[in-house]
Amino acid sequence: MKTTTSRKPRRRIKDRIAMVSTHGYVAAEPPLGAPDTGGQVVFVLELSKKLAQLGYKVDIWTRQFEDQPATEKVNADVRILRAPCGGKDFIPKEYLYKKLPEWGEHALRRIKKEKLNYQFLNSHYWDAGLAGEHLSGVLSIPHIHTPHSIGTWKKRQMETDFPDNQESFEEKYNFSRRIHHERILYQEADLVIATTPPQLDMLKEDYELRPSKLRMIPPGYDDNRFYPVSEATRTVLREKFNFRGKTIVSLGRLAHNKGFDLLIHAFSLVAEREADAYLTLAVGTSNESVTEQGLLEELRKLIADYNLHDRVTLTGSVSEEDLPDFYRAADVFVLSSRYEPFGMTAIEAMACGTPTVMTTHGGLHRAVNFGEHALYCDTFDKEDFGITLLKPLRYRGLHLRMSQTGANRVRSLFTWTGIAQQLLSAVEARESGPFSFSGLSGGHNWSEYAD
Repeated sequence: MKTTTSRKPRRRIKDRIAMVSTHGYVAAEPPLGAPDTGGQVVFVLELSKKLAQLGYKVDIWTRQFEDQPATEKVNADVRILRAPCGGKDFIPKEYLYKKLPEWGEHALRRIKKEKLNYQFLNSHYWDAGLAGEHLSGVLSIPHIHTPHSIGTWKKRQMETDFPDNQESFEEKYNFSRRIHHERILYQEADLVIATTPPQLDMLKEDYELRPSKLRMIPPGYDDNRFYPVSEATRTVLREKFNFRGKTIVSLGRLAHNKGFDLLIHAFSLVAEREADAYLTLAVGTSNESVTEQGLLEELRKLIADYNLHDRVTLTGSVSEEDLPDFYRAADVFVLSSRYEPFGMTAIEAMACGTPTVMTTHGGLHRAVNFGEHALYCDTFDKEDFGITLLKPLRYRGLHLRMSQTGANRVRSLFTWTGIAQQLLSAVEARESGPFSFSGLSGGHNWSEYAD
């Protein structure tokens, strides 16, 4: 009698995707609030995790500096790979591009040594875009670029908002070099992903990109972490965070762009009209730079000028573990930015059922209906901003409607699973064919980055 031996089914080798995000502190548990470390890092991590759940292995390529390890495991299918460049010190994202040739050579050596084969590469922000364009050319793989922020838009916003400071902008933000490289990068990438409708418009108008080369895919949020809870649970959470009365909250890294000073101006109107209103700003930072200390002193001075010591609280950064509960415990969340390409914190707050007020100086407000899903206002207009903040505190029906419909709205549009699926579909449907091998001389000319 013939016997047969059973064989274990052969495991399929998972396809591999490369994410490139070179600036800031990219880590499995990122120190949010540290320099150049915020929503983009969260975006890359969460998108990578969802791509892994869809059957891929994902390598997140970033810069190695200080005492960071060369490899860090995020989960079974996602890891962070760090390539050194520019020494051990932190380098601001505006000037990191000068060191990218060294980064690229280290990354390529490791890719070849470990025989890593990627289906495609997705770079994030213009510095990583330059590095990603070089890698994709050498490796003959498609390059998908996600700008997150656009140079021409930021330059216009800052020149409009601060006309007396234009001479310092070039030195601080390096706009001319950034926009120059963006124009080349966007043309050479296989696909450019806008995260908001205004970005899509600007990529067409300012950078003359063909619609067929563009896709609009918004950021996402983790619906397993950010969701509403019962009123009884909220009561417990309010005690945990020492919230009292009607509490308005905002959070983010300590940066002028975030508009925390504008929020204090607006809250002074709220405090005059609502005796039980309080404001908590979670603006901690792990970097005690002169600039950030100056911004913190400016906020403290505003609080003193308005005599709001007992109504406004400045706290440190909220931990990732506590972040969902921080949103849930608040009565209103505010996105007060002077300009904001998207506004991930507002999405997370809405997902937690917290009524949200957001700036009109960005793209997110175009995704919501005023008074139904959220409220929006001109954060530079103290009266408009202040009165808008008052509405969900005073009108219970409005508060309840925004809590329920806001959570439903973001759940229908912005979960990470849907975002990951949209990215994969966009890569498959891109206009260009397979990436042709171009060798080390293909793509950008690395020598011009040092200009």
